[in-house]
Amino acid sequence: MANLVRYADGDVVVSTDNLTTSTWSDNTNNLQTAFTSSLTSYTTSTSSGQFFIDVHNKVTTDTTSQVQYAVAYGHRHGSGSPDFTNDSGSFGFGASRTIYNQYRQLVFGDETQNFTFSKHVPDDIYVINIERARFKHNLKPGTLNLKLENSNVGTITDADGSAISAGTLTLELTDDSVFSTGSATITNLGRQFNIVSGSNGQAVGNTIDQVAASSSYGLFYPDSGIIILNPDNFGGNLAAVKNTGTSTNTDLNHRKLFQAISGAKHFIVDSQEKVTSQFYFSRAKNNEFNYTTNPSFVDANGNVNINTFIDNPQTFITTVGLYNDNNDLVAVAKLSQPVTKDFTKEALIRVKLDY
Repeated sequence: MANLVRYADGDVVVSTDNLTTSTWSDNTNNLQTAFTSSLTSYTTSTSSGQFFIDVHNKVTTDTTSQVQYAVAYGHRHGSGSPDFTNDSGSFGFGASRTIYNQYRQLVFGDETQNFTFSKHVPDDIYVINIERARFKHNLKPGTLNLKLENSNVGTITDADGSAISAGTLTLELTDDSVFSTGSATITNLGRQFNIVSGSNGQAVGNTIDQVAASSSYGLFYPDSGIIILNPDNFGGNLAAVKNTGTSTNTDLNHRKLFQAISGAKHFIVDSQEKVTSQFYFSRAKNNEFNYTTNPSFVDANGNVNINTFIDNPQTFITTVGLYNDNNDLVAVAKLSQPVTKDFTKEALIRVKLDY
């Protein structure tokens, strides 16, 4: 093996870049289609559908269908889902209470703190949990644009004072990372931003307290891919049903959330990946690497086989090997075409490692 040359100070440079791509499968920017599995069960208090619903980008009978996110509903007292058993003392112990406890354990590290949206502490939460395989390092703050279609929102007053149906409204939500002047709150799930009405990280009206009684619309955890919404800020068909007893698959609260998302057909959020690159500037000076280690270069007696190489040796650089301090080969870089090297030439080859 040829002698190894150690890189000099300044020959190794480290650079970090943030790469942004679409979160959804097939590099889809706006997830306009959403499907649930026909196999999702809601029949009993412990059925998977009572806890969460997986949302796919294609019909689930399509072999290329992939889960994009899941929706869930949690209530700290267990309202909105059937109790696990009918035994005495089991009141409020069901799927919704389990979900609420799960997510406050993830965020706060215990099951005693309650979710607070600016100044308001509701009893329940909506959850959108983006499939971990869909994003790289984290979701990019400021790119969340989620629309919810909310029908049957009550009445509004016409110019003559008469009440008319408000029909269907579309609410667009984003995070406040652009609007907020301070740094994000740090939790067990990483950074936390408020969910507000607006787009591209900018709140409408420059405030997070957009609903007087209930404050912000929710919380966004880009490092974990989780969105937690405040149900008290939604009326109409998105109003959470806070009851106990048997629920059917049509009145599950998280199913209402899925219908509001799929009906609006507008869910955009980008994935962000931090790529660290190391650049190795590999230098071959004029008096280095001019003799090949190929055994065919010399005969059995050590004589050079090609006479023209006796006074003017040449090599052709095709590969750069990176070795550790134990002389173990740890990385190999291949050149697109050979580089001729002799005593009249020097070579500078830049090797880039991404990780």
